[in-house]
Amino acid sequence: MLIIGNGRMITRNPEAPFLEDGAVAMDGSTIMKVGTTKEIKEAYPDAEYIDAKGGVIMPAFINAHEHIYSAFARGLSINGYDPHGFLEILDGMWWTIDRNLTLEETRLSAMATYIDSIKNGITTTFDHHASFGHIRDSLFKIEEAAKETGVRSCLCYEISDRDGMDKAREAVMENAAFIKHALADDSDMIAGMMGMHAQFTISDETMELAAANKPAEVGYHIHVAEGIEDLHDCLKKYGKRIVDRLMDCNILGPKTLLGHCIYVNPHEMELIKETDTMVVHNPESNMGNACGCPPTMEIVHRGILTGLGTDGYTHDMTESYKVANVLHKHHLCDPNAAWGEVPQMLFEGNAKIANRYFKKPLGVLKEGAAADVIVTDYIPLTPMNAGNVNSHILFGMTGRSVTTTVGNGKVLMKDRILTNIDEEKVMADCRQAAKELAEQYQEILEELKAK
Repeated sequence: MLIIGNGRMITRNPEAPFLEDGAVAMDGSTIMKVGTTKEIKEAYPDAEYIDAKGGVIMPAFINAHEHIYSAFARGLSINGYDPHGFLEILDGMWWTIDRNLTLEETRLSAMATYIDSIKNGITTTFDHHASFGHIRDSLFKIEEAAKETGVRSCLCYEISDRDGMDKAREAVMENAAFIKHALADDSDMIAGMMGMHAQFTISDETMELAAANKPAEVGYHIHVAEGIEDLHDCLKKYGKRIVDRLMDCNILGPKTLLGHCIYVNPHEMELIKETDTMVVHNPESNMGNACGCPPTMEIVHRGILTGLGTDGYTHDMTESYKVANVLHKHHLCDPNAAWGEVPQMLFEGNAKIANRYFKKPLGVLKEGAAADVIVTDYIPLTPMNAGNVNSHILFGMTGRSVTTTVGNGKVLMKDRILTNIDEEKVMADCRQAAKELAEQYQEILEELKAK
């Protein structure tokens, strides 16, 4: 039995959303009771106790769209790399990295990402993987890291024809093998999806192959209209918009997650809504890649289940919250935009998305929910209550405010120290692997320039 108490508690439970002096009791992977610190300590006098020291206790974060394979791009500076559009960014950076990842580098990328996630209070993530240098068993290597670090994960492989049909088929079969494995896993910590890159790199033949190998229990995780080039490609090749093509290919549905959705129109939004398909917004990535601002506010207002992701740019959900807040205000020239929509995406949407793949309630502190709890060291200088907690998070917290992270009932980090991972060794291994990858990357670039 574990208790975390003596903190201002944000529960995300409408029946008791905020407690001035709250505590949560956990037994194994499940929350047993939520109440005042006095009540909980009296109810479980022999439980292990973690003192929040007046900080904020709240549900752990969920990241609805991540790219583990991008971990080693951080700080990567390549001589002569000068992209002038999104396609050049994809081919010159991301696809070049994923073509050269080994299985061990994939595992290390996952370890680094999961460690950073824990330190930023994330205990559940939806990853979208690519490693065309080594496809087979790559999802299983990520799963090894997920189990070692204790981060709940929904994994998929990014199917694409960009490196030929043989690679596309191998990607489909990697997804199929992992989905079968995940469906047989009863831990409620691992799930699988049929991953796809984007429609402009996927032929009808590959779409059909993916559909033929996808179990009915899962959906697709696919980038949609992230760049204008994707839309132009679909119109030119198929005479239809992207979501129309996905609809015709039977991709849409309640278990399918559409990343980005920047260049979608009202008709496409209606199709997404009618099929109960999920959408995830990645504001920092969209801005960083100069892809444009999606109509996310309209998507949310239409009642489409929408979540928030980092796209691998960072692993700090509060950072995505801050960026989304200013992005949509700026884009719409409306100071009222995003106040309610973005926290809805982060705190409600992400939990609903996650619970389409995981059984135990996530993103909430209440009896019977998953024991995923974080503590931040934030001490408010103004009154804090149920009506203003989101503003306190937005303006007062960052991922590095997190001091303690509990995932599935296990203390993964306490007082900013990881409990079961040799972080120093992992990071040393990562630095060496990243150095070798960067050197290899530069050699590839020089060869391309010589041609």
